[in-house]
Amino acid sequence: MHIQNFRHAIFAVAALALLPCGAASAQETFKIGASLGLTGYGSLTDGHWRDGLEVAIAAVNAEGGVLGHKLELLYEDNKSTPQQAVVVYRKMMSEDNVKAFDSGCISAGNFAAASFVSQAKLPMFLCSILPRLPDEQKWAFSFLPPPKFEVDVRYDYLKTKTQVRKIGLLADPSPYSLLMKGLAEKEAADYGLTVVANETYQQDDADFSVQIGRINAAGGGAIIMIGQGNAVVTAANNIKHLGLNNMLLFGSINEKDIDSAAGEVLGAQFLFPAPMIQVAEHKLEMIINPTSRAAAQAFVAPFITKHPDTDASMASRAWDSIMMMVAAIKKAGSTDGTALRDAFETLGHYDGAGASYDFSVDQHVGITKNPYVIASVIDDKMTIRK
Repeated sequence: MHIQNFRHAIFAVAALALLPCGAASAQETFKIGASLGLTGYGSLTDGHWRDGLEVAIAAVNAEGGVLGHKLELLYEDNKSTPQQAVVVYRKMMSEDNVKAFDSGCISAGNFAAASFVSQAKLPMFLCSILPRLPDEQKWAFSFLPPPKFEVDVRYDYLKTKTQVRKIGLLADPSPYSLLMKGLAEKEAADYGLTVVANETYQQDDADFSVQIGRINAAGGGAIIMIGQGNAVVTAANNIKHLGLNNMLLFGSINEKDIDSAAGEVLGAQFLFPAPMIQVAEHKLEMIINPTSRAAAQAFVAPFITKHPDTDASMASRAWDSIMMMVAAIKKAGSTDGTALRDAFETLGHYDGAGASYDFSVDQHVGITKNPYVIASVIDDKMTIRK
């Protein structure tokens, strides 16, 4: 009896050994890590980035995954700080064995981890700007429109649609904001604008009246706010309470809830750059490019079903990042990090739900054409300003 059982066991082991390697690994998931600022100043944007990742991964898995692998998202809260980002990146690498990262918008956190992530040859798909060093940039791909576009669309509106020629800058100290602030200072003259005041704030400041007062005293007719989050609502309230009825406030890219709150205070005095899907979420026929419109339709239907009240703009680019990652895995025929990175660089032009992308070997910032329009919240609706 024991001999018979032993023989059966030997036959079973031998049969397993004869299976193709792919059959044994087919049940393994492709683990994607995400460092996200789910608490702290980045909680709204990074929470929506996570929402987009989850909906995209569910859609991919519903179609069977990729190369026999289901996708699995593992995310950690970096508390919107670079110190905690280092901790969670290392944890996901050492304990969770992730194969790629698709992380949120906290630039400082992604910068802090980029050196050891790139050394491990793990691709980083990012909501934020790219890390600084060339060796780190080789492994990072940014789905964030370049800061220049956010500056340009506001300056162009001021030049062509208003009589305002003197402006003040109001910026937070994040890496993204500092980069944009430098661009805003440099490019103002190209649009016939003069920066008459250059002010800063912290994300947790409760009042900006002093900074806004200095901008007004210097003759500024518009404030260019540089930085995401609820601070723009504080600035809007300060302008209202100071009685500055002709002062224009130009916000940065934000979630629709924040834009709506600031718009409720200032109405048409508050303007902001918006990606087309943020304005056209419920009227997709506004998207002219048929390929982009089809991509938006594929995203919006499952996203609104799960998150009916959530801003789709940030989540749409998270969706695009997953869909392009899957396309690159298919093209490479492999989930290996180096193969994935190399294939991603050769995907060519891609019209996604949130934007169009043109990644290449030399271009790791995918959005190369300005995707923004200037909008306001009027009668509780996002409206493109003409």
